[in-house]
Amino acid sequence: MSNNANLWGIDLGGTKVEGAILKSATNPDVLFRDRLPTEGHLGYEHILGQIKRVVDMMVAKMGYKPATIGIATPGTLDPGLGLMKNSNSTSLNGKPLKADLERMMGIEFKMANDANCFALAEANMGIAKEKFPNAQVVFGVIMGTGVGGGVVVEGKVINGLQGIGGEWGHNFLDESGGPCYCGKAGCVEKILAGPALEKFYAERSGQQKNLKEIYDLYNVGNDLHAKETMERMIHFFGLALSVVVNILDPDAIVIGGGVGNIDLIYSEGVKSLQKYIFNSGRLDTPVLRPKLGDSAGVFGAAFLAI
Repeated sequence: MSNNANLWGIDLGGTKVEGAILKSATNPDVLFRDRLPTEGHLGYEHILGQIKRVVDMMVAKMGYKPATIGIATPGTLDPGLGLMKNSNSTSLNGKPLKADLERMMGIEFKMANDANCFALAEANMGIAKEKFPNAQVVFGVIMGTGVGGGVVVEGKVINGLQGIGGEWGHNFLDESGGPCYCGKAGCVEKILAGPALEKFYAERSGQQKNLKEIYDLYNVGNDLHAKETMERMIHFFGLALSVVVNILDPDAIVIGGGVGNIDLIYSEGVKSLQKYIFNSGRLDTPVLRPKLGDSAGVFGAAFLAI
């Protein structure tokens, strides 16, 4: 028996395909959640098969097939071409993923990238919803191995005409970031992503350290290069995010990804943002830690199905 209020979502990641079903948008209790390995090295057709297997598990649990499923993807569906692009799971690029899934299963798929789904989940059932239930505009930030973002307005994600809404990671920030895979140089991602900060430290110190180790050295207080790396992060975090605040003026910003675990972001990073926005030195925008962890992708995907 069908229940149109239930929200079905799939999170297609590099290592796992996860499915979840929420009771409803207003009461998002989790009715189902399970996963299978993506096994992307076996190719595009195998990925399609794994997604179908997860959907079959969901149908078996609920006893009905939904009209619509939301899916979070590691890249973006180009709305004009109907083909995937910008995916780090490279076997998806250039493929008609949405059309192929709809053909295989006879279900409508609504698609957004993982950063958009992170923002959607935190806005609708995460920290932004909890602390600012009347927020109209929420900007979700991912700062991890890459830098991405998602814009949510009145509970709905803004994908954009070309499917690149929220992609602040590929705005120009500073030449010192060097060449980016996108074809430009000095992108936000090349300065604020975890690997970019680790590279900066290694170039200065001659030592390879992960970001947590660099932050720990900064806190000890006797490593000049760790101090330099963290000060670079703070300065450019404020400068890069100020562009977003000046354009969107969101009611809340939620920070996800490994770089977002650094406490400095929420103290000195926020002071840096305050310095650069167009508001006479005042910052009212709350900058929040996420609530949902690795659940955000699949829960955000479910909210696409509304």
